[in-house]
Amino acid sequence: MLQSGDLIQIKAKDIDQNVLERQMDHFIQGFPFILLAKPATLHDGILCFTDERQKFLIEYYDQNSLNQQVIKFVPASGAASRMFKHLFEFREQYQNTGDEFYKYLNDNDFTSAQFLLTHLKDIAFYKKLQEIIKEDGGSFDQLMEDKNLGKIIDYILTEIGLNYSNLPKALIQFHNYPDGARTALEEHLVEAAHYARDSNHISHLHFTISPEHHERVKKLLERVLCSYESKYNVTFNITFSIQKPSTDTLAVDEFNKPFRNSDGSLLFRPGGHGALLQNLNELDGDIIFIKNIDNIVPDRLKGPTFYYKKLIGGYLLWIRDKIFEFLSKSSRHETTPEEISEMTSFVEEKLFQILPVEFHTSSFSEQVVYLENLLNRPIRVCGMVKNEGEPGGGPFWVIRSGNKLSLQIVESSQINLRDPWQKEIVVASTHFNPVDLVCSIKDFRGRAFDLSQFVDEETGFISIKSSEGRNLKALELPGLWNGAMADWITVFIEVPIITFNPVKTVNDLLRKEHAMIE
Repeated sequence: MLQSGDLIQIKAKDIDQNVLERQMDHFIQGFPFILLAKPATLHDGILCFTDERQKFLIEYYDQNSLNQQVIKFVPASGAASRMFKHLFEFREQYQNTGDEFYKYLNDNDFTSAQFLLTHLKDIAFYKKLQEIIKEDGGSFDQLMEDKNLGKIIDYILTEIGLNYSNLPKALIQFHNYPDGARTALEEHLVEAAHYARDSNHISHLHFTISPEHHERVKKLLERVLCSYESKYNVTFNITFSIQKPSTDTLAVDEFNKPFRNSDGSLLFRPGGHGALLQNLNELDGDIIFIKNIDNIVPDRLKGPTFYYKKLIGGYLLWIRDKIFEFLSKSSRHETTPEEISEMTSFVEEKLFQILPVEFHTSSFSEQVVYLENLLNRPIRVCGMVKNEGEPGGGPFWVIRSGNKLSLQIVESSQINLRDPWQKEIVVASTHFNPVDLVCSIKDFRGRAFDLSQFVDEETGFISIKSSEGRNLKALELPGLWNGAMADWITVFIEVPIITFNPVKTVNDLLRKEHAMIE
């Protein structure tokens, strides 16, 4: 199905042809649904701690993280266009200010374009928007009075103004402060200064960005970095990477043949956030926090975020130190039967690992080898939030090959909701995944794991998209915190809902968690 010109295109992206063949197999055969056994719940897959234990873990983090290289890893390459979907729809539908406009004015729902436009003065980027309109010889108030809302939307979305539909979320002003508005990227600098710094007051951040946004991000940092370093007594070490072209996936048509653009070239699409595993794999950090670019709050609400980041970080360090101590001793053949018994209890009670029946009847040397294989792998500790709305993707006990139970983060798209049993498990779930992770990606000798060796390749999924007016099938790689980390040591810890305040649409910036001025 490939033509001679395709090979040049494939080579330019540095895509292995064997990988393409596997992708074609996935299109033809599909992906199996994840088989849920039960939801992960408090004390059955999800940990929560007493106040005394929380205090211990936070102190453990404060004392033991200073001699580690802690990195805050922020996926930030996505464009913000989806934030403004309802503005695009309004701009397209309401070109005039006639009857249709008055129909629009009656839509007072919080999620509506009307609500946003009538509350723009409460949003962080209002001042900048007002200045741009004034520089252009106009007036925001006059545009509102004239009901020229289409023009205001153009000033928000297009290059005549803020150009926000063509920028990443990282560069959008999210919160107001007395000294000016902060972008999402700047809020992550502030977070990193508080919980991702070493004994030399160096704070490491890594952002994944799109190549076309690199210069804008660089200019923003050149303008603001010194003031944040001075304010928080920290030196920022900021690095960037892009989602690698080699992780793009081939699109196919309805007959599972390669989809071709109008010029005859193959259509490749980004492989989803699972593609960022390669970016993570190239970091040289001891402790890595992962958090989405849009899940941030202003300073007045940051206290709980700092508290629970240190809490999950402290638990990661504590279990990692226990694991490293055991692996170090076993590598020197110094493990005792008492330590095997202690480690067995640790694995079952602290890591929620279910050991097979035969483990307990195995010889001492066989138990050592089993525990070595079980524990010598990357570790992730994930914050989980109580589900206060409709249940969906989150933490579950999953039945994997060999009927083994395993704790996994599962997305709704991976679950067969037509199966009454599976749907019942989803409905019974109590927590969801806010993408609040801290990871250890080195072994007990300080060598980096090859993270590609711990992926469940059967956890990708296929979706229907379109290009040039034609339908196509798109393949997404196993998600970064789903199948890409399926074979990691996984621990879930309950964190409060206040730590989860994402901005999915621009109207979310009008919620009390984001809109109130300091």
